This record gives sequence, C-alpha cells and structure tokens, in this order.
Amino acid sequence: MPKEPSGLQPDPPTHGVPAAPRLQLTGITKRYPGVVANGGVSLTVQPGEIHAVLGENGAGKSTLMKIIYGAVKPDAGEVRFDGQPVHVANPQEARQLGVAMVFQHFSLFDALDVAENIQIFGGIYGLSGETIRERSAELLPRLGLEGMEDRRTGSLPLGYKQRLALGVATLHHPKIVFLDEPTGGVDPVARRRFWDLMYEIAAGGTTVFVTTHYMDEAEYCERLSIMVAGRIVALGQPSALKKEWQARTMEDVFLKVVQR
Repeated sequence: MPKEPSGLQPDPPTHGVPAAPRLQLTGITKRYPGVVANGGVSLTVQPGEIHAVLGENGAGKSTLMKIIYGAVKPDAGEVRFDGQPVHVANPQEARQLGVAMVFQHFSLFDALDVAENIQIFGGIYGLSGETIRERSAELLPRLGLEGMEDRRTGSLPLGYKQRLALGVATLHHPKIVFLDEPTGGVDPVARRRFWDLMYEIAAGGTTVFVTTHYMDEAEYCERLSIMVAGRIVALGQPSALKKEWQARTMEDVFLKVVQR
C-alpha cells in the first residue's frame, strides 16, 4: 500500500469559480461538566481528500465526528458542507446533503443477512429497488462478500462486518463519508483491505474523513489533524509534519506534539 494516496484531486472549478471546501468547521465547541471535549475546532477538508484526525482515546475525536454528522449539538460553532451552512444535530439533513457515517460500533442489523442489510440501508437512503440491486451486484465483489448474501450478519468475522458497514454507508454515493475509528479490533490484513476500499471511494471523488489512534494509518492519508485535549494542535500532510517536527515516523511526530 502506498504511504500517501495518489490521484485524489478536488472537484474541478465551475465557470472559473473554485469549488467550496467539501467540509468547513468554524469554532466548534462542546463542553461537558468538568471537560472541554472540543475547544474551538476550525478545519477545512477538500473534495476527494482522505483526512484523518489522530489522537489518543479521550482527545475529542468522536465528539467532533458526532457534531459534524448531527448526532450531538455543539455549544458554539458552524458546520458547512460544500459552502452551505447546516443545522447541527440533524442527521436527516446531513444525509440529504450527501453525508454518510460509519460509527466505531457498526450500525448493522445482526439478525438479518447481508442482502437484507443492503436492502434496508438502500431504502433508508431513498434508492429504488432496481438501483439497490444494481449497486449490490457491484458492491459485493468489492467487499469480498460475493456468495455470502444469505449469511447472517451477526455471524460474520469483524473484518467482514467492517467492510459491509462501509459498503452500505456508501450505497447512495455520498459526497463525504465519516468513519469513527473503523479499524479498531481487526487484524492487520483486514485493516489493509479496509484502507484499499477507502482509496477506491476517494478516487471516485468522495471525501473520506476518518478518526484513528493507529499511528501507521496516519501515513496513508493525504492530510491529517492531531487532536490533543479537544483542540487541533498540528495539521498538514504526513511528510510535511515529519519534516516540521524532525521525526522519522508519525508516531514520533505524535509523541513530540503531545509532549510539547
């Protein structure tokens, strides 16, 4: 796997006007009793970009993700998709704007089989039966689930469930997909397969925004943010950050940033 994705270019300008950032955060703040989960986070992410937020458990990554998606209401700040401000704490509006979300604990129906999960999520996204069948036929081979349509989802190994969760989340060809620590608990081979799928999605123009605490995964992203105590304290391409911090690996960068 390459250390940085290639061919991930922003959408072309329209009539000479540069495309708006796919995602723009301004001053996102969320406080809980005794804790500042997010302390004025501002960030822009471009179309087709794979962007990671790297941080320890408790750094505020998951809270930020839930605010962007609309599952949690911030105390202050603004979220924009393609330059359009959105009402926070409104997942339905986020879906209508072309947003998908894969949580750390996958939102799949374990009692149903693979094909039934695809059918249900396709309906949630408003796809016709014919479109669901067409996209399912394309999706299953890419996910490595061909021939497993009738298998109960709860019986799948974690790596397969992980890929299925990403597949059903992107059935409607979203503009941006959020993944909250999606590779936790899976083996290295499954993690690599999952990142291959994310490269395919990004190459098609979909922005991928992922949180992780795996330092090696940071090397796979076009840009990344390092979050400490609810704030973004470093931002840039992996190679640029290693140069700035005179570090050999992203783990070395992270340790230097945190120690500072």
